[in-house]
Amino acid sequence: MRKILFGIAIAMVLVFGLRYCEHQKDEREQMEFNTTIIQEQLKNVGKLVVTEGNYAEVFSYADSKKFYFDMFSSDKKALVIVNAKAAISYDLSKVETNIDSENKTVVITNIPEPDLSINPNIEYYDIEQDYLNQFDASDYNKIKERVESSLRERIETSDLRLNAQNRLISELQKIYILTNSMGWKLQFNDKVIEQEVDLNQIKF
Repeated sequence: MRKILFGIAIAMVLVFGLRYCEHQKDEREQMEFNTTIIQEQLKNVGKLVVTEGNYAEVFSYADSKKFYFDMFSSDKKALVIVNAKAAISYDLSKVETNIDSENKTVVITNIPEPDLSINPNIEYYDIEQDYLNQFDASDYNKIKERVESSLRERIETSDLRLNAQNRLISELQKIYILTNSMGWKLQFNDKVIEQEVDLNQIKF
């Protein structure tokens, strides 16, 4: 009788052992499958996010040169009209992530700095210049530098950068939705994203 009971016990241990091993194998395979899907989807999310704005400005440029112990001067001036297109972009293919399969967590470790590009169209009107003080390449370079500096100041105080961040957050929401739908967590550095609105609290 004891032998029969002992045999039944061994059989039960073997059956449960095999089932446990099969369950563990299925979990590992599912985890590897989910990890692969997330990796592929993160690649698909990565793209260039661009926010554009148009700006117009009017400048007056003047330069004066003195001659003969400052007894005489030679002047030049122009009216400068600028129409510019500015763009702020985030290259999401450069977002750095770590995938923690064991804890089912995607950790965003770095978001690239935004890139600001300015393409000004500069037109010159009412150009006046003396024979001894004519417009040359250095004048046009000074005007271009002044235009770009002024536009950068305007952009920093405008909504363009904020709009670009909002576009970035909308792309990051796709990553949150992806991870959340698969039962994973999204984390930015040390902050766990519990809900979509938490993305608005991220400091870029």
